[in-house]
Amino acid sequence: MTADPHLSSLAGAVIHDVVVPARAPWLHHIAAGQTLRIVDLEGNQAVDFLLYSAENDEERYSAQDTVSAQGNLFLRAGTALLSNEGRPMMTIAATSVDYHDTIGGACSCESNTLRYGHHTKAEHACVENFLEANLTEGRGKRDIVSNINFFMNVPVEPDGSLGIVDGISAPGLTVDLRAEMDVIVVVSNCPQVNNPCNGFNPTPVRMIVTAA
Repeated sequence: MTADPHLSSLAGAVIHDVVVPARAPWLHHIAAGQTLRIVDLEGNQAVDFLLYSAENDEERYSAQDTVSAQGNLFLRAGTALLSNEGRPMMTIAATSVDYHDTIGGACSCESNTLRYGHHTKAEHACVENFLEANLTEGRGKRDIVSNINFFMNVPVEPDGSLGIVDGISAPGLTVDLRAEMDVIVVVSNCPQVNNPCNGFNPTPVRMIVTAA
């Protein structure tokens, strides 16, 4: 039997393993000590990502606290993803991509219309995915905060301007996130087709959770 390359180097037993279709949402509870591996199956796929505490409804991922604490806009191996209470929620234990974005935000029907024209109004967007997934936990639009974009390339130019350009990922590349507290992970497998964040072709990703 051929070994599964996406499971290599994972130490704990696999307790959850699912492929999230292109354009789809995903939500999962992950206990402290467990590790989530996100696999970019076909390459160049942005994975929009939110974190909430499983114990405190008001505690969730904070881009501001995370960026301020590490003194860098980009997320790399070793980055602690901090909450609005300043506590580590998850840590990037390993990544086969040099860095990930925490400032580019999530696409919405409104932002698509503004950026790409009114004809995009009906296109599915990440904010809708977040809303759909969060409804199962009783959360609404006000609970959507600034998100992480794994595998997405948002360079910051010398003049401070941002760009959304071709990703730096490739088929089979991964990022591993170790839970530092009991968390709820919410993902939008980005459906954007109007800029190169998904290579203009959204594709599936794989979510693998391993025991502590």
